[in-house]
Amino acid sequence: MTVAPAPAAAGGAGTQSPRRRRRPGSLTWPAASLALPFAILFALFFLAPIVYAVIQSFLASRSGGLGLGPPTIGFAGLDNYVQVVTDPDFGAGVARIGLFAIVNIPITIGLALFFALVMDVSSIPFRGLFRVLYFLPYAIPGVVGGILWAFLFSPSLSPYVQLLHAIGAGTVDFLSPHVVLFAIANIVIWNFAGYNMLILTASLNALPPEQFEAARIDGCGRLREALLIKIPQLAPAIVMTVLFAIIGTLQLFNEPLILSLISKSVTTTYTPNLMAYAEAFSNNNAYLASAISVLLAVITAICSAVFLGLTRRRSAS
Repeated sequence: MTVAPAPAAAGGAGTQSPRRRRRPGSLTWPAASLALPFAILFALFFLAPIVYAVIQSFLASRSGGLGLGPPTIGFAGLDNYVQVVTDPDFGAGVARIGLFAIVNIPITIGLALFFALVMDVSSIPFRGLFRVLYFLPYAIPGVVGGILWAFLFSPSLSPYVQLLHAIGAGTVDFLSPHVVLFAIANIVIWNFAGYNMLILTASLNALPPEQFEAARIDGCGRLREALLIKIPQLAPAIVMTVLFAIIGTLQLFNEPLILSLISKSVTTTYTPNLMAYAEAFSNNNAYLASAISVLLAVITAICSAVFLGLTRRRSAS
């Protein structure tokens, strides 16, 4: 007969308290101490400026009684937002950015995809050199690139203007009101096509080579391989590059600011970012500039959410 062992008495010498099991995903104190410096910097230099801008957007500076006293800062409610939304210059700037996106994003991502697919062909000589040359414009600071292209677009200095005039095309003004937006798009495409190419190239290098070998054995050519195998598997990377392009387009600032120094077609309200910059540093109205910035951030979030929603719905169908 088997006798079951008697349970140990509570608090006896042979008892051991069961160890508490840590739930998966819970944060331990050592891990929290390692993440604390990043959390502090993230809160100070990312979250705090956002909160400060939102608070500033609800304030306004008002002059003293009869305009004689010192100005006071008080709560303005939605007055700044109403002023921005009803300003036709802000609406025109947003519409201009929308047209810029229609021109810039498809060409930038299309060129990046084309370069990535071409550079993925092993038979092309000097692939590494060509990748560096394609990426080199992104390594040049945006302000420096804008100055270089401003020289190339200047009617009195541009070799392109002189070449077109020499072949009988007449005088072309790249800085005219109807052309300057496309000149800005040219600068951005030149600057960011190589950057997006590297993202797509990294995704191509992560694809298993066995499927390409099997496709070639079955008689699949380079073009069909790119269209039927590579591009469908690059969809997540393409979505990411398009999302980055949307955010970057809505933040357009450096290129029009540089061209505004040599062209009257680019005004201080040409883009929402330029408008916020002018309100903050030219008109000394940081509160209205904060409202413009918050509205631009909201527009960026909405556009990004709509794009991601459309891509997820298409991938699910």
